[in-house]
Order: sequence, then structure tokens, then C-alpha cells
Amino acid sequence: MSVSPPRPKGPPLNALCAFEAAARLGGFGAAAEELSVTPGAISQHIKALEAWIGAPLFKRRSQGVTLTERGATAVEPFSAAFDALASATRQLKQSAAQNVITIATLPSVAQLWLVPRLPQIRAVLPGLALSIIAMERRPNLAREMFDMSLFLDAPTGRDGETVLQRDAMFPVCAPETAGLKHEPKGLLDQIRLTDASWPDDWKNWAEVAAPDLLLLPTGPSYSLYGLAVDEAQNGAGVLIGHSALIGDRVKSRALVDPFAIAVPSGLSLNLELPQPTPTGPVARLARLLTDLAG
Repeated sequence: MSVSPPRPKGPPLNALCAFEAAARLGGFGAAAEELSVTPGAISQHIKALEAWIGAPLFKRRSQGVTLTERGATAVEPFSAAFDALASATRQLKQSAAQNVITIATLPSVAQLWLVPRLPQIRAVLPGLALSIIAMERRPNLAREMFDMSLFLDAPTGRDGETVLQRDAMFPVCAPETAGLKHEPKGLLDQIRLTDASWPDDWKNWAEVAAPDLLLLPTGPSYSLYGLAVDEAQNGAGVLIGHSALIGDRVKSRALVDPFAIAVPSGLSLNLELPQPTPTGPVARLARLLTDLAG
């Protein structure tokens, strides 16, 4: 008669994943955002892991959590293991024929830069389908199964990142906006629109371009930069434009730059690919996006 005793079970993979993300990112909230779960779920996973090993991995304090010595010792091997797992998963995916490429991108980049170029992309790369996922923060391509990301943010210098275009900011408005004097002080009499993602644009531009003026938003704020751009084009007021996003509209005169005083924003339009650098359709699309940004 065969004997099949029950074997000891390890902790759930989700619990290990929650611990690694919280340890690497420095908190339950950041881990929850990366893993698309709630902070409460991260907390429960880690409690279950701590119960399994019989010792705490984090010190809980009112201002947040910190790793215990045991937890800090475990971070590096777990991070290496999950990096290897993600790399193996990506290689498995890339080994199959790929005709759908998934791009993570900032909503404003998707609406104002990427979508207008989709007809050109389809013409050059027929048969290739793009799945576009809009999100506010650049994903971790070492872990998340996006094929590339396209964001307007500060360049990181990481391997796999290409700066497509440096960004500058300057006021823009509809051509017919009345009463705007062609010098910065004319802005004092105008409705100044703003975007919730970049609430300091007016202040940052004025500090360099018009340091004697206190220019702050006086009109509506928009949660999507694309909405703010559309409203500026509709004549609702003046907006700080980002050249990497609204350059096409300025060239077409849908929006005008009345002062021609551009200030570097410190941001750039960044294309990032996972490492090792992919080949095939992903590489061809990356080269095309680089050409289209030139």
C-alpha cells in the first residue's frame, strides 16, 4: 500500500509578491498601486506571510512601515527571483508570433501625440494592432507585461529608455482670443487655465519668462490635459502649453504662441522598452515612433 502523506505547503505566491513589492517600494500603498490591488489586500497578504514564517517582516508605525532586519535581508533574493520570473514570462510571450503590441502611456500623450500618428503607424506597419493603456505613472517594465511605455516625464537614464523629444512650456491660446497684448503682462487680464497634473506650470513659466509678474491660474482646472488644450483652442482662456504635446497644433495655427518665450520644463517625451531589448514588431514600432518624433 502506497503512502502519500501531506506535504508541507509554502506561502501563496501572491503573498510573496506583495512582500517583495512593499519592501522594494517602501510601503503598502505604493505596492498596491503597482500590483493593482488595495493597500488592505497588501496588508493581509503580508500578515499571512508573517504568520507562516512566525516572525514580523515590517514594523508598523503611524507614519508608515519599515522593514525589520529579517525583512530587509530577504528583499534582494526575492527581487532577483521575481525579476527572473518576469523575464522568463516575457521571453515566453515573445517566442510566439506577436501582432498586438501593448503600450502604456500618459493620457495626454495618448490623446495629443500618439493617436494623431496612428494612421501613419498603420500605413507603415500594416497588420500590427496597438493596444493603448492610459495611466498616470510609468510602469515597471521589468515586471509588468507592457511591450513599451511612452510618457512625458523626467528622463531616468535607464537602459531601454530613449528621449524622443525635450519639452518646453509657453502660453498658448486660440488665434481669436481677444485683448491679449503681445507681452507677458497682457496675461494679467486673461483667464489662465490649468491642468491638475501640472498645477505649477504658470508659476514655473513666469519665474523665468516674467519674473516681475505673479502669474497663477485664475480659471478652470482640468483633470485631463487634453481637455485643457481643447478648451484653450475653443477660446476659453490661455494655457501653458507643453511643446512635446501641442507642437502639432501650434504648427497648424490651431493654437498660437503669442510671446515666443519658451522655458524648458525639465520633462521629455520618453520611450522605454523592457530589457533585454525586444526584437521583431516591437523593435520596428519603436524605431518608427522615434522617426515620427523627429
